[in-house]
Amino acid sequence: MLTAPLTIWAIPGIPEIVTGDDLAEVIGQREIDLRDGDILAVTSKIVSKAEGRFVQADDRDQAITDETVRVVATRGMTRIVENRLGIVGAAAGVDGSNTPVGTVLLLPLDPDASAAALRAALEARFNVRLGVIITDTLGRAWREGQTDVAIGSSGVRVLDDLRGTLDAQGRRLDVTVPAVGDEIAAAADLVKGKSEGLPVAVVRGVGHLLDPEAPGARVLTRTGPNDMFRLGSDEAYAEGFAAGKASHGQGV
Repeated sequence: MLTAPLTIWAIPGIPEIVTGDDLAEVIGQREIDLRDGDILAVTSKIVSKAEGRFVQADDRDQAITDETVRVVATRGMTRIVENRLGIVGAAAGVDGSNTPVGTVLLLPLDPDASAAALRAALEARFNVRLGVIITDTLGRAWREGQTDVAIGSSGVRVLDDLRGTLDAQGRRLDVTVPAVGDEIAAAADLVKGKSEGLPVAVVRGVGHLLDPEAPGARVLTRTGPNDMFRLGSDEAYAEGFAAGKASHGQGV
């Protein structure tokens, strides 16, 4: 439960990140007053750049194909796919903006591990308990536009399981599990923006969500048996039509 004011601000002065940069050192050199319970929301692009996740790709489409585990839907030039991290979104997270000519940028290899390393270094530097969330931008089924979500995390409960508790009228909650990791990522994006050069934000006031034993943001992905939307409508129709035709041809 949120009982204190929620304060969010972007950290100014972070330079262009290049391969090999120590993000904890870069962030730590800024004049910031980190406190117990603060959560840092870090744009995945700077994590990828520091980790050297550039690949040579004159054709971005091929890079998308290489990162794709499963195609969900295709509409014109847009491909909605599941990537190797289990994230379902457009273009498998492959980014061709603000990268050297002839290259594209992939998502971090293991965003949860990246968040854990950054958290450990910053906690040691500032001597405080922190959480770290790695964010990226995704669309949503049945909703226009995009929002930032958590694709990596460390030290933060990204799902706040309220099942079994009671609402204000005393009724039992049976399915309520807020995706607070995504909510924090989206809130942080309000101050980071998309083109302002502010890739890191501090979120203060939700320290009750800190948990050093919490699983990473991978728990937010819904694939496999729990995936209710495995295919786009056109793709599902085509698959069903093909299956029916094959069964009919076999005399079933």
